[in-house]
Amino acid sequence: MSHRSNPESLTPPTPGRSRNMAAIRRRDTKPERAIRSLLHAAGKRYRVDVRLDLEGARPRPDILFTRARVAVFVDGCFWHCCPEHGRQPSVNGGYWGPKLERNIARDRNADAALQDAGWTVVRVWEHEDPGDAAEHILSVLEAASPEQRRTRR
Repeated sequence: MSHRSNPESLTPPTPGRSRNMAAIRRRDTKPERAIRSLLHAAGKRYRVDVRLDLEGARPRPDILFTRARVAVFVDGCFWHCCPEHGRQPSVNGGYWGPKLERNIARDRNADAALQDAGWTVVRVWEHEDPGDAAEHILSVLEAASPEQRRTRR
């Protein structure tokens, strides 16, 4: 019998596992800090972990450039199912499978809501080189048209 068909696999994590999960940072992760440091060194100023109340979603981009309307997410490989490093947990799959699927659905919903509201969404993986990620973000910021910048002031 596979662990997916075991009724015990549908239970939430144990108290010990819950403690470990609660200790995982939602913001200020090492990859985020590295990228933010490079963006700051490049003279860019931004807001961190600001919730946006949009039609159909309330995303919290990791890095937010309000004037340029660019929202940056630094996605963790496990939590956002990275195609290169993400993996399905071997224990309690009945809990984790749907949980991770909901994370992906929430990401897509947030992307759509942000784009519908006129934001540009940038997603980078935690495993990406911070310098490469910062360069990508800087290129997106540079591509923001002067007309968009004028109408957002």
